[in-house]
Amino acid sequence: MGGQNTSVSTVTKADLVEKVYEQLGFSKKEAADLVELVFTTLKESITSGEKVKISGFGNFIVRSKRPRIGRNPQTGEQITISARHVLTFRPSQVLKAVLNGEDISGMKDDDDET
Repeated sequence: MGGQNTSVSTVTKADLVEKVYEQLGFSKKEAADLVELVFTTLKESITSGEKVKISGFGNFIVRSKRPRIGRNPQTGEQITISARHVLTFRPSQVLKAVLNGEDISGMKDDDDET
């Protein structure tokens, strides 16, 4: 199972709202509005083609893929795969270090790569 996430837990938007409610003392409605505002802002920025950088977390980048020729794996028939946009995420050095249990004290978040 190398490289696969074996955890069965999933964090939902409702879980995030609950954390904001517990940690910051906002009402549940205020917490829900805040979380929704963050996600709406992220979606608007990403769909307008902006790179979204969250320091200590990572970068969301929209990449354009050109049309290309592919094959139907069942029939072997050639098909044209249309041009599209894909969203990629590059974790910051800090997030990578945290995931690997490394000490992040004094670490500079240098995820300015494009």
